Amino acid sequence: MTNPGYDGMWLPQDQDPRAEAGPTRGELDTLVGYLEAYRTTLELKCQGLTPEQLGTKSVPPSNMSLLGLVRHMARVEQSWFRRVIEGHPEIPRMFQEDGLDAGFNWVGEADEATVEEAWTLWRVEVEHAREVLAGTTLDTLVDVHGEPSEVRDLIVHMIEEYARHCGHADLIRECIDGRAGQ
Repeated sequence: MTNPGYDGMWLPQDQDPRAEAGPTRGELDTLVGYLEAYRTTLELKCQGLTPEQLGTKSVPPSNMSLLGLVRHMARVEQSWFRRVIEGHPEIPRMFQEDGLDAGFNWVGEADEATVEEAWTLWRVEVEHAREVLAGTTLDTLVDVHGEPSEVRDLIVHMIEEYARHCGHADLIRECIDGRAGQ
């Protein structure tokens, strides 16, 4: 186990990519800024690890791992932005098959190909989500399980989803190599 050496911070503050965004203006910029910061946090928590480390399960009986979190968040991005905001519920949900547990499980070992596939899926869905947000407004109504909901509510939900899972990622990473915080 190692200590990051930055007084409990993940990176020196002047090297944190989340600080590059600058101040936000207005509700949309603020919400998207928080969403982007959490997306970056997930990436940071996974940096510098081997496929085996990324696939390390947290604590029994949980099957949660950093790799599983990346896969799960690709699924979440796809579901909310493609299926709900764009209105394409016919698109099959990623990792819906029995035993895949919404992306947390996978068949075989965590290897380079599995890791690359997970990051590619996640990056494609994040980029698509950015495009969707660029073409909508916060008060746009979408159907969520038969009920109208505003896009702003879904962005807040995405922030909450990332915040919760980044907390999980922090704990998992700390168990792997001692790095935590920020």
